[in-house]
Amino acid sequence: MLKKLRSSLFGLFLGFLLILPFKIQGQNEQKTPVPLISYIKTLEDKFDVKFSFINGDLEDITIAVPNNLVTLEEILEYIASQFQLKADKLSQRYYTLTKRTLVTICGKVLDNFAENTVPGATVEVFGTEIAFTTNPDGTFTLEDIPRNGVLKIRYLGYNTKYIGVENLIKSGGCPQILMAQHYEQLKEVIVYKFLTTGIIRESDASITLNTSEFGILPGLIEPDILQTVQALPGIKSIDETVSDINVRGGTNDQNLILWNGIKMYQSGHFFGLISAFNPYLTDKITVIKNGTPATFGDGVSSVIQMETDNELSDYFTGGAGFNFISGDIFGQIPITERIGLQFSARRSTTDFLNTPTYNKFFDRAFQDSKVTNQNNIAVDDDILRSENFFFYDFTGKLLYDISDQHQLRLNFISITNNLDYTENNLTDLETTNSLLDQNNLSVGGQLLSQWTNRLSSNLNVYYSRYNLDAESLFGNQVQLLFQNNQVLENAFKLDTDYELSDKLHLHSGYQYIETGIVNTTILTQPQFNSEIKGVIRIHAPHTEIGYRSDGNKFIGKAGVRFNYMENLGTFTKFLVEPRLNMSFRLANYLRGEVLGEFKSQTTNQIIDLEQNFLGIEKRRWILSDDNTLPITQSKQGSMGINYEKNNFYLGLEGFYKKVDGISTSTQGFQNQNQFNGEIGSYDVKGIEFLINKKGNNYSSWLSYTYNKNDYTFETIIPNSFPNNLDIRHTLTFAGTYSYKNLQVGLGANFRTGKPFTEPEDGNLALDTSVFPVRINYKSPNSSRLPEYLRVDASAIYKFDIGRNVKANAGVSILNMTNRKNSLNKYYRVNEDNEIEAVESISLGITPNVSFRIHF
Repeated sequence: MLKKLRSSLFGLFLGFLLILPFKIQGQNEQKTPVPLISYIKTLEDKFDVKFSFINGDLEDITIAVPNNLVTLEEILEYIASQFQLKADKLSQRYYTLTKRTLVTICGKVLDNFAENTVPGATVEVFGTEIAFTTNPDGTFTLEDIPRNGVLKIRYLGYNTKYIGVENLIKSGGCPQILMAQHYEQLKEVIVYKFLTTGIIRESDASITLNTSEFGILPGLIEPDILQTVQALPGIKSIDETVSDINVRGGTNDQNLILWNGIKMYQSGHFFGLISAFNPYLTDKITVIKNGTPATFGDGVSSVIQMETDNELSDYFTGGAGFNFISGDIFGQIPITERIGLQFSARRSTTDFLNTPTYNKFFDRAFQDSKVTNQNNIAVDDDILRSENFFFYDFTGKLLYDISDQHQLRLNFISITNNLDYTENNLTDLETTNSLLDQNNLSVGGQLLSQWTNRLSSNLNVYYSRYNLDAESLFGNQVQLLFQNNQVLENAFKLDTDYELSDKLHLHSGYQYIETGIVNTTILTQPQFNSEIKGVIRIHAPHTEIGYRSDGNKFIGKAGVRFNYMENLGTFTKFLVEPRLNMSFRLANYLRGEVLGEFKSQTTNQIIDLEQNFLGIEKRRWILSDDNTLPITQSKQGSMGINYEKNNFYLGLEGFYKKVDGISTSTQGFQNQNQFNGEIGSYDVKGIEFLINKKGNNYSSWLSYTYNKNDYTFETIIPNSFPNNLDIRHTLTFAGTYSYKNLQVGLGANFRTGKPFTEPEDGNLALDTSVFPVRINYKSPNSSRLPEYLRVDASAIYKFDIGRNVKANAGVSILNMTNRKNSLNKYYRVNEDNEIEAVESISLGITPNVSFRIHF
């Protein structure tokens, strides 16, 4: 009996538990939704009150009040919170209902099937800086936003959705917002991502650097554009500068450097130790070593093309930062829906603040050379030095979307270096003063047009002016040497692209470039005046056809560029330059490529003696005259393979390049041939190898480059000898690692020494039978400097200052082992008719610190 009673009680208790949730749910159950205006009339009758409101504010709103809300205050509080209204009690019987101007809303973003949440979607109030990203469950809340505003919700892979804040409020509560997935048929793109984030090797063998996605490289705490490109195989700087980048054995003047389509004649600050281009507005950098598209002329070694962001921004973005050398600021400002402005400015702190980094850079530029006499004994003069040095750069870009089919872009850049440097030799009581003013000013306009779905065009017009004034007062302020180098360039370029079919497209265009260069030299003792002017005009139609097979088994481009050149009063010349670029699948994950090109250039840099201007600036631009300096022409071919699978990349490329029309005055000779102006050529045979393994938070790589680079000068004995840039072996091993907000990088760079020429041994070293006394040299470039080794490290920590303000702090150490690498060595005769060896030494251990904010 007791057992039956217990069973009955247990059954009743269980039934009560099962019924209880339904009873509770029923108490909170909402009624069927009714129009809000009708519901308010019901409240007036039920509670004997009167409401004052504007019908337009409440129409189209329906409401279902939960049953558990019974008092008038509870019901009004619920209505106000659901529909962002304000309920005011005027008296015991009279109330008002009005809309709030600033409201708080919430919602949940889902896909269009209402099945999957969309975390990380950007929800912004259109036309303002108010923005938020959805939580992991797809929800968001925005406070104090305009009631008449519009929300813009976007996420990669979905169509952007616009919804009025008022419409969201009328839905009540936190409604679901459904986003439609974006479907687009895309052609497969073959790219290889390596080294660090933001560096991509394209299917046409060009390298793309996206600065907004850029990670970290050893020794760099900021994405210095021209320092970054030196991390790529086949690209280096023999003297550790960005103004002397050597691509596959070529000199720096053989690189075509473009900024928004404008040719740059100045690329560095602090005498080449720092890039002159702000990386934070530069959206994309393209580096081409071979297989150059027909649209690019000039630059027989490479093309380095920089492009700033070309899209209008919906809201203001920008940033600022400083390091131990300079400070900068940049921003993108939306003016209207169709007009925007970009700007950047940077200035050095070197003229009012001495830092460890500045002191090391200063030593590298002016002091850090070792002078020894013919007995290899150091020559230590007691020298007192003083300097006033600073640099700055500005860029600006106006973006105007004339219509959906036509975009106008106006570009401006200004780069300046100024130096006043004095040496007082306390031993022989001599004073030497050098002044340097170097600047580049360029303005240009681009009109981008999409005429049809298949036809587009790019019209580019620009004016560029480069000026170098260098003055040296020496011999106790008696002898003055002044040099001026000025380059003026005007250009008109039109490029068109037409899709003949889904697989075939045609790229054609025409370019007109007029370049004028003036070189002025004034020497007071002995008196000498010289002014050399020249103008070259180039007309260059070009065309190129591209083909892409199904599944990208074969991707190819073949083109030709026609150059009609005229140097006024000197020569006219017509050159045909074919270009070839092919990529094809060899097997799964393995592709081969064949590249080839003919190129030419009419501008070069002559290199003065190191001792001019205390070694501060020794390069001046000149024009080819087809006599003392012919048009420089190159032919290059290469073959390579690329393999990538599971974040493992391996690339191997062999190439051969021959460059004709070079002069000893443009190659930096510092031996018996430096004054001859002989004309010759050089050829380079090389191999570039890269292996890279990446994981979720690390990347490690090993690169190796072999170059055999030889000159040929028919009038020099011997006819063939190693190039001044003949670096046979270059090896780089580096890695990066990320842990949460911390990124670190460590790398080592090794290369064999560059060639140089030594004097003859013993008494044969000096020729005293001539005046001035002359050095007798051994065979050109028959000696080599010691091997070069440098270890660099860097670290960056990222953190948030506020909801829309991000920051990072970085520290780097260049040459952390403090190894004294020899960069160059040459010889001179002093006042006592003795031979002195002057050896340029690399940067010592160089720390740098930076802090940046982005908003």
